[in-house]
Amino acid sequence: MMKVIALLLLAATCRAQSFTPQEVEAWRKQAANVTIIRDVWGVAHVYGKTDADAVFGFLYAQCEDDFDRVEMNYITALGRQAEVEGDGKIYHDLRVRLFQDSTGAIKLYQNVGADMRQLMEAFASGINYFLYTHPKVKPKLLRRFQPWMALLFSEGSIGGDIEAVSVAKLKDFYGDGSPSTIEEVNNDDGFEPEPKGSNGFAIAPGKSASGNALFLINPHTSFYFRPEIHMVSEQGLNAYGAVTWGQFFIYQGFNEYCGWMHTTSQADVIDEYLETIVKKGDSVYYKFGKQLRPLMVSTIVLKVKKENEMQQKYFTVYHTHRGPVIAKAGDRWMSIRMLQEPVKALTQSFMRTKAKNLADFKKALDLRTNTSNNTVYADAQGNIGYWHGNFVPRRNRAFDYSKPVDGSNPAVDWSGVHASAETVQILNPASGWLQNCNSTPATAAGPNTIDTKKYPAYMCPDAENPRGTNAVRVLSREASFTLDKLIASAYDPYLSAFERLVPALTAAYARQVKGNELIKLKLQDAMNMLQSWDKKYSSTSVPTTLAIFWGMELRQHVSASGGQWDVIDAMVNTTDEAKVNALVKVLDDLKRDFGTWQIGWGEVNRFQRLTGKINETFDDSKPSLPVAMTSSFWGSLAAYGSKPFPGTKKMYGYVGNSFVAVVEFGKRIRARSLLAGGVSNNPRSPHFADQAAIYCQAKFKDVLFYREDVLKAAERQYQPGN
Repeated sequence: MMKVIALLLLAATCRAQSFTPQEVEAWRKQAANVTIIRDVWGVAHVYGKTDADAVFGFLYAQCEDDFDRVEMNYITALGRQAEVEGDGKIYHDLRVRLFQDSTGAIKLYQNVGADMRQLMEAFASGINYFLYTHPKVKPKLLRRFQPWMALLFSEGSIGGDIEAVSVAKLKDFYGDGSPSTIEEVNNDDGFEPEPKGSNGFAIAPGKSASGNALFLINPHTSFYFRPEIHMVSEQGLNAYGAVTWGQFFIYQGFNEYCGWMHTTSQADVIDEYLETIVKKGDSVYYKFGKQLRPLMVSTIVLKVKKENEMQQKYFTVYHTHRGPVIAKAGDRWMSIRMLQEPVKALTQSFMRTKAKNLADFKKALDLRTNTSNNTVYADAQGNIGYWHGNFVPRRNRAFDYSKPVDGSNPAVDWSGVHASAETVQILNPASGWLQNCNSTPATAAGPNTIDTKKYPAYMCPDAENPRGTNAVRVLSREASFTLDKLIASAYDPYLSAFERLVPALTAAYARQVKGNELIKLKLQDAMNMLQSWDKKYSSTSVPTTLAIFWGMELRQHVSASGGQWDVIDAMVNTTDEAKVNALVKVLDDLKRDFGTWQIGWGEVNRFQRLTGKINETFDDSKPSLPVAMTSSFWGSLAAYGSKPFPGTKKMYGYVGNSFVAVVEFGKRIRARSLLAGGVSNNPRSPHFADQAAIYCQAKFKDVLFYREDVLKAAERQYQPGN
């Protein structure tokens, strides 16, 4: 049955419109229940009488700091990027709209419970009141926010699971052959995409000098993707940490009872199916066992900005009972299935922020809607825990779900969801610590923590990676952690990937220089430095510069399609000539760009924040700061992804350590934190880059968790709109 998805409905709910006096008066009354205190770092501490009041102020404060990112996240989640950015985003929008649209979100919102409805209404009201009280702020597209928008990305990751769908393959399948520019998430600029993920550490009381559990929160995201913020209510909410712009819950953080850190998981939660298609007249069917089932056919209407006008583009799209058709594979079509329960996901995300103990936290986990994350946990009672994934579909183990399966076989369908207790998890291990760095759970509490073969292959396919190896090393060697020692562990400078890469280069060099004095003379000094290098980064280290530039050069020769260790293996196994030629090129390039190859790592690896725009620009002629950290690809626990940008020779950071916090639980919370740059996106704000220097030096600031401490360090105190 044909169904036209009503773009007009979406436009009617989001287009420019004035706020009524009744709305404004209601917002003023709610604002009177909210106090925002900005501390000396500009961090917003939001206090409300109710949870809904806190949410209202929480969103208002976020908009003060960076309305552009709040709005852009929802433009993306609505599938309306092409209306702002043009044709290059049309298939990104189509990808979103294959899974969600305003019509579905509105229906879900109409049936949510009263408590969640209040939170969703406060979310929209807080943003709208900001727009009302800041008339000089000009939205790109969204001039009114609606409560149902909170359901569009509800578990913390904008884009999330749908990014598994290739926009290029969508264009191949649904495109009409007309020219179109596709902007992939990682542009082909000659550099491999920076590894995505995060680190989480939990230390049990037995390994803590104070006898209290300790906790590390270390998301690796694009810089400025998540700000630092604090929300408190008189209904028991008191959560501090990192929030994805525009959401109303702390995504990675802690309250006075417990802490939660999410790391990207490889637990298989998405499946692709090869569908056998049969066409009869104007109807299209797919084979399912002995049946021919009609494909669900609908029309998606998207708008796209073309020069000075807005055009409409129509797509006829197909769904099976599992999900949308997303590609073609030979003579078969490919459909995809993933979880789509935004109300439960939003409930779980907010519910965990109010957990008072392990039992409460497990109740949140039992909702099983966190699809993309592992979870590291610690609490004031001394418990530490790790859950590998959360939502895991139950499948027939006779099939290999790491590849597309035969959709015509009903036996490949999901048969429910694994109970939370059935997933891979560890509580209070004998080692006294837990870690995950987007790595295998087999080493989460040390070697041989878990026999992953006891679980379905789809539950824990994750490989080890250099960060995981490094984390096990640094956590195993300490018997009595303090917050300072935890920070030192999280910033350990050892680059474990070069344990294998430098010896491989050394062997290749020894073979290549035989009878080649020219190569020997050119490389001998550099090779001596690399062979004597302790494999630890520092801002003054020349061998760090050589190793990383050489590794980046060699990395371009190998495929990044596998896990991180697969790429390291491929680099080790390149030819002797490739390894040596890569070093020759690096020495020549460094001498050309900087006058000498003997240059310290911090001279080329820099931090700079100039504009506050979502797509930052960089300039070698303007001030910047040296950074010792490196890409997590090389095993650096403190991740700093950097690269040259158009017009620059130096490398500038853009992804990696964004928000970092260490926490000690006990009768009273002690915590420290760092944020890349600062909390404000406004270059004129004193908090635009006030944390840049301490960020680059890993000198943490104290977290102000209790109101009396916040007041002592208050820069200003106000109510929204005042």
